[in-house]
Amino acid sequence: MTTTVLSARAIVLALSLSLFTNPAAAQPERTLTADELVSEALRLNQELQAARLEVTRARARLDQSALIPNPVLELEQTGGSLGTSPGELERRAQLSIPIEYGGKWGRRADVARDELRVAEAVLADRERRLIAEVRTLYTEALGAARELAFTSELTAIDAELSRILATRVQEGDAPPLEARLLEVEVDRVRSRRAMLEGRSRAAELRLAATVGLPPDVGFSLSGDYGEGGAPPAIDEALRLAFERRPDLRAADFAIAAAESGRRLAIARALPDVTLFGGYSRVKSSFDDTPVGPLDDEDELFNAGIGMSLPLFDRGQAAKAEAGAVIEQARHLRKLAERQVHAEVESALGRYQSAQAAVDVFRSGVVARSMENLRTMRAAYEAGAFTITEFLAERRRLVDAERELNDALSERAIALIDLHAAIAEPHNNTKESD
Repeated sequence: MTTTVLSARAIVLALSLSLFTNPAAAQPERTLTADELVSEALRLNQELQAARLEVTRARARLDQSALIPNPVLELEQTGGSLGTSPGELERRAQLSIPIEYGGKWGRRADVARDELRVAEAVLADRERRLIAEVRTLYTEALGAARELAFTSELTAIDAELSRILATRVQEGDAPPLEARLLEVEVDRVRSRRAMLEGRSRAAELRLAATVGLPPDVGFSLSGDYGEGGAPPAIDEALRLAFERRPDLRAADFAIAAAESGRRLAIARALPDVTLFGGYSRVKSSFDDTPVGPLDDEDELFNAGIGMSLPLFDRGQAAKAEAGAVIEQARHLRKLAERQVHAEVESALGRYQSAQAAVDVFRSGVVARSMENLRTMRAAYEAGAFTITEFLAERRRLVDAERELNDALSERAIALIDLHAAIAEPHNNTKESD
């Protein structure tokens, strides 16, 4: 009887501690927090590195836009050894310089500058989404590890309970059917544990791949993101979102770039102007003259201006396209505003609902289930209940633990989404054990 009482106490104690067990404590790998994984992702993530190269390309285009067109040097020889009249020879050199007027140079630089701002804002938005993605995967991995730890505790307790029940069956205090029923429950928990081990490992692999760590890296998780952080009110959250969101800045810069593009299209519709100047030397030989052979050599200078005539192409299509791009950018800006509003409201609502569920589970459901299990364990020892009834109550506790774990994960993910929606700076997010 003393052994069975100790077993009952061990069951209650282990189930109570499983609520607060850190699944990473028993693992020998390096322990990483969510903040550390985010920092690693910002450094190693390949997609983010490719996005940074887009900014580099945009800077190069800005540098290119500041350059003026190259002059053109033309060298020409007519006659001499190249023709049928060796006595006639003309050599000419001409330099042409394109002239940009009507604000073409400045408009081109404006477009490149606005496109650089778009690229930088898009990069900042990609960093924002990557932070949220890493934290979400971290929370999923932590939730899987938490449930795995709880199930592992059940496996150890079931093994002890099986030994005790086997002794009772041998002594005739319990029928053999109860031992077989417990064996079924033990196998069910073992099966669940095997599935959770695979799920936990898969979550860690997804997290490592997103961060940019090799798949064989060993790490464990520390912390419970979502504890202790009170979200802002809806009005404040919306204000912060519209003030901080880099995708809204990118949309604004896209409108500015489109307007700059239209001004550039108008400037490019002006006639192209080229200034040119040249020098030529002409040598002529005359054999049949009254005074005999004569050689004549002239040096000539020329200068002028060339201008295209916009008779057919006056940039009509480029102007129309620029106008459509502006309208498109404005529609996308309005869409981004609606998405930001929806993301903030959705994340805040989900967080509040999940927090309410966590409070209910922690204050009532789990505690009452533990108390019920303790009472039924004592009644089972006294013969008032069968092992089937005891296992049914334990399954209710397991379900409550699982639902609490789901609520904790949902609350954490909702808070992550809210931080992403308001573009909370990385160092300002809270993480506690």
